[in-house]
Amino acid sequence: MANPVPCYHCSEPVPTGSSWTCVILEQPRAMCCPGCQAVAAAIVAGGLESYYRHRTDNAVNPEALPRVLQDELELLDRADVQQRYVHSEGDQQQIQLLIEGISCAACGWLIEKRLSQMPGVSQAGLNLGNHRLTLTWNPEQTRLSALLAEIKRIGYGAHPFEADKASEQIAAENRRYLRRLGLAGLMFMQVMMATMALYEEFNQDLTADMAIILRWVSLLMTTPVVLYSCAPFFQGAWRDLSNRRLSMDVSVSLAIGGAYLAGVWATVTNTGEIYFDSVTMFAFFLLAGRYLERRARQRTVESSAKLVNLLPPSAMRVDSEGHTQRVMLDEVQPGDLLDIKPGESIPADGEIIDGISSVDESALSGEYLPLAKRVGDQVTAGTLNVEGPLRIRVNAIGEQTRLSAIVRLLERAQTDKPRLAQIADQAAQYFLLIVMSAAVVVGGLWWWLANGETAFWVVLAMLVATCPCALSLATPTALTTATGSLQKLGLLITRGHVLEGLTKIDTVIVDKTGTLTEGRMTLERVEAFAGQDSDQALRLARMLEARSEHPIARAFGRTLEQADSVTSHPGLGLEGICQGQLLRIGKPAFVSELSAKFSAMPSSHAAPELPDEPGQWLLLGDEQGPIAWFVLNDRLRPDAAELIQGLKARALQVILLSGDHDQVVNRMADQLGIEKAIGNASPADKLAYVQGLQSQGRQVLMLGDGVNDVPVLASANISIAMGEASDLAKTSADAVLLSSQLTVLLQALSGARRTRRIVVQNLFWAGAYNAGILPLAALGLVTPAWAAIGMSASSLLVVLNALRLVRMDQRRQVTQRGAPVLLETAV
Repeated sequence: MANPVPCYHCSEPVPTGSSWTCVILEQPRAMCCPGCQAVAAAIVAGGLESYYRHRTDNAVNPEALPRVLQDELELLDRADVQQRYVHSEGDQQQIQLLIEGISCAACGWLIEKRLSQMPGVSQAGLNLGNHRLTLTWNPEQTRLSALLAEIKRIGYGAHPFEADKASEQIAAENRRYLRRLGLAGLMFMQVMMATMALYEEFNQDLTADMAIILRWVSLLMTTPVVLYSCAPFFQGAWRDLSNRRLSMDVSVSLAIGGAYLAGVWATVTNTGEIYFDSVTMFAFFLLAGRYLERRARQRTVESSAKLVNLLPPSAMRVDSEGHTQRVMLDEVQPGDLLDIKPGESIPADGEIIDGISSVDESALSGEYLPLAKRVGDQVTAGTLNVEGPLRIRVNAIGEQTRLSAIVRLLERAQTDKPRLAQIADQAAQYFLLIVMSAAVVVGGLWWWLANGETAFWVVLAMLVATCPCALSLATPTALTTATGSLQKLGLLITRGHVLEGLTKIDTVIVDKTGTLTEGRMTLERVEAFAGQDSDQALRLARMLEARSEHPIARAFGRTLEQADSVTSHPGLGLEGICQGQLLRIGKPAFVSELSAKFSAMPSSHAAPELPDEPGQWLLLGDEQGPIAWFVLNDRLRPDAAELIQGLKARALQVILLSGDHDQVVNRMADQLGIEKAIGNASPADKLAYVQGLQSQGRQVLMLGDGVNDVPVLASANISIAMGEASDLAKTSADAVLLSSQLTVLLQALSGARRTRRIVVQNLFWAGAYNAGILPLAALGLVTPAWAAIGMSASSLLVVLNALRLVRMDQRRQVTQRGAPVLLETAV
C-alpha cells in the first residue's frame, strides 16, 4: 500500500479520495480535513502565507485543539469575569493568554502579525518559552472575544492564563535559593584567592599591612555569605532545636558560625588562622545540594498543577423555565442542571437525566474508545462528551469532585522521600548526637589538659570535619543526577521512590491500547460482499461518519458529502440516510437488525460472523443486507516486541492486562511472546489482580497510557504512563515516558541498578570518612583548615561519583539468549 500524502498544514495523512486543497505559495496543497483547509485559507487571506515558508515544524491539526464555543468566548466580555484576568491601563486593557498549538517560532510570528492587524490592538507579544501571549487592546474598538476568535480562526487555541499560587511560591523560593547559591559561589572564589596568599605553604612575600588588608577583605566578602546565603541553615537549626531535634542544620550552623566567629576574632586580633575560605566553600556545596533537591521536588507540583486545565472555564446552566445561560464554573452549584454539547468537557460530577452519548474518559481510564452513557449513568468532571447532547444534574463541584480528590492525593507525593534517603537522615541524626557528645567531652579534656584556645580549635575541627553534609548529599545528588539523565533519554520521574523501586521489580503489567499500540485507529482495508463495490461502500461509510466525533470516525477521513438524519447508537454504531438509502454501520448484530426488520424472513438475515483476523471489524449494511466489512486497527508500536524481549531477558514476568476483548488480547500476547494475558478486565478487576500479586510478595510495575483509578495506582509499586497519555495520567503516574519509546524502560531498569550502586558507594564513603576523621580531629591532628578541606573533598567526591550517572545514555546493545538488552557502559 502506498504511503498516504501528508497534509501540508499539519502533516497528518490525507484520507484517500479527499478533495480538500488550498493554494499556498502559488501551488495547490492537499489538506486532511476541513479544519486544516479553513485555517490555511484564513492565513492566506490575511496575507500571512510567509508563515509556511519560514516554519520549522508542522502546525497542529485544528481538530486536535480544544473546541471553544462562541458563547464561551463572549462570556469573557463580561466585566465581572474580566476582573480575574484583565488589567486596565488608562483606555487600554491587557491580558495574558496561554496559547495552544504552537510548534515553532513561525507560529509566534503568525499570531503576533495577525493580531497586530486587528483594530485597537496596540501590543501582541508571545513568549515562546512558556507560550504566553501578552495582549494589549482598546476595548472601545475591539472586544476580547473577537480577538480570541481570530486566534482560533488561524488554528490556535487560547484561554486566559491564571497562575497557580503554589507553583509561583515554589518558583520564588527557588529563585531566592539560586541567588544565595550564586552569591556563595562568587564569594567563595574571591575569598579563596585572598586567603591563599596568607598560607605559609605558598611562601608569599607579603608585608604585614597587606596581610591585614587581605584579612579584612576576606571578612567583608564572607559576611554576606554567612548572613544572607546561610540564613536558611541558621533558621532551620533554631527551628529544630526549638523542637528538641538534631539535624544537619544544627551541625552546619555550629560549624559555619563557629568558623566565622573564629575568623572574625583572628582578623580583629591579627592572630591565628582565618577560615573564611572554608566557610564560603562549605556554604557553596551545601546550598548546591539543597537547590538540586528543591528542583527535583518542584516537578511533582508543576505536573499536578496541570490538572486545572481538565475542567472547562464555564458551563451551560438550565434555569427553572428551561432557558439556558452560560455561566462561569464557580457559579455552578450542586443540584443545578447543565447542558453539555458534543465536544465539550464535563464541568462537574453528576448524573445524566436526559440524552444518550459516548463519554471519553481517557483522562481517568486511559482507554482510547469512549464509553456509552445513558440516563441514570454517572459522569465525572474533566471527561469529554463525544457524540450526543447530555443534560446532567450536578452532584459534586470543586473540592468534592473525584478530580479534586486525585489532586489531593498527588499533593502528598511532594513529601515523598526514598527509603535510602530516610535511612541516611536517621543515620545523620545519630551521628550528630555522637559528634556533639564527643565534642563536649573532648573539648573539656583539652581545656583541662591544655588551655581554652586549644580546646576551641579542636572542637571546631571536630564539628567541621564531621559535618554530615556528604552523608546527606550522598542520596539526593545521585538521585537528582540520575533523574536528569533519564529525562534526557525520555523518562520523566515524578516521585522519589522510582529509582529505588525499579531495582526490586519482578513483575511488569502492561496495558494494550495506547501502550503497546499507538492508540490511533486507522482504516486498513475494505472487504465488499459479493455484488457490492468497495469504493462506493467507502463513500457511503464516510458520509455516515462525517457528522460523528467518535475516534473511529476519524479513521474514515472527512468529506463534504454527509448523510441525513444520522442517529448515534452509543456502543453499537450509526444509522442514517445516504442518497435516499437507509444505512447502518457498526457492530454486525446492530447492522443486521435493519435488513431483518424489512424482510419477510428475518431469520435469513442473521448477523455475519466476524472474520478471524486481527483488527476491529465494522459492518456496513442497508435494508437489503450487508454491503462491506471495514477493518480498523490500532497499530503496534515498533519497539513493543523489543520491550517484551528485554523484560523477559531480565527474568521479569510480563503480563498483558487490558479491558479489550479476550480474542484481541490473546492474539496480541501470542504475537509479542507474552505468556500470560487477561482481557475484559474492568478497573476493579485490575485492582484486584494487582493486589493479589502483591499478596504473594510480588513487586509490580504497571505500564499504561492512563489511570484506571486512584486505588490501582496506589496499589502498584511503580506506575509509568506513556507520554501521549492524558495530563491526569501523567500527573498520577510515578514516571512518564515522554518520548513514548518503550525501550527507554529497559534503559531505566539498568540505570536504576547503577544508581543504587552509586548511592551505596556514596553512603559507604561518607560514613567511612566521618567515622575515620572523628578520632583524628579529637586528638588535635587535624586543624580546622584541613578539616574544612577534608569535609569539602568528601562532599566533592560524593558529587563527582554521582555525576557518573550523567553518562547513563552511553550504552551498548548486546544480545542475551537471542533478546536485545540495553546495558549501561561501565564507567
